[in-house]
Amino acid sequence: MPLPVLTVIIASTRPGRAGLPIAEWFTDRAERQGDFEVRVADLAQIDLPFMNEPNHPRLRQYVHQHTKDWSARIDDSDAFAIVTPEYNYGYPAALKNAIDHLHQEWQDKPVGFVSYGGVAAGTRAVQQLKQVVTTLKLVPVVESVNIPFHAQFIDGSGRVQPNDVMNDAADAMLHELVRIEGALRPLRSGESRAA
Repeated sequence: MPLPVLTVIIASTRPGRAGLPIAEWFTDRAERQGDFEVRVADLAQIDLPFMNEPNHPRLRQYVHQHTKDWSARIDDSDAFAIVTPEYNYGYPAALKNAIDHLHQEWQDKPVGFVSYGGVAAGTRAVQQLKQVVTTLKLVPVVESVNIPFHAQFIDGSGRVQPNDVMNDAADAMLHELVRIEGALRPLRSGESRAA
């Protein structure tokens, strides 16, 4: 049986973003754990325009190739880890746009959050995100990675030098993503539907 697919979504799109090295560290950790096929969706590279589809996403009647490509990528994923900063108590507009582009593709899949920022470590952004993702029937896991004063963990070469707390939190969240993904799989396959 193939491994389930974990897609790591990098939410920040701004030049010099800390999200890229943080996502690289987390992706490496997830790959070494070995429970997922890990893929990265970098919103800076994907560069979705702000919602320009004429039909509601729930209809899946996409007219633009960028939306069709994004749909296929999310549809093919079994779990998500969103790497996000906190901007003014919230999360990046590019992330909201990427989420809102789709509807059914997100359903019945677990999501974990790797957040970073100052003293609050991005946790206020994550609290807002949980309201959004549950509306799309994504299932947030309790475990998370919250990195306060994140700049101290990025060295001169732009690589993350994590501490034990970060590594332990990442491992705990990955284990929970595996557990919840397995529990939700019957919902995605239709096995749980009564005849």
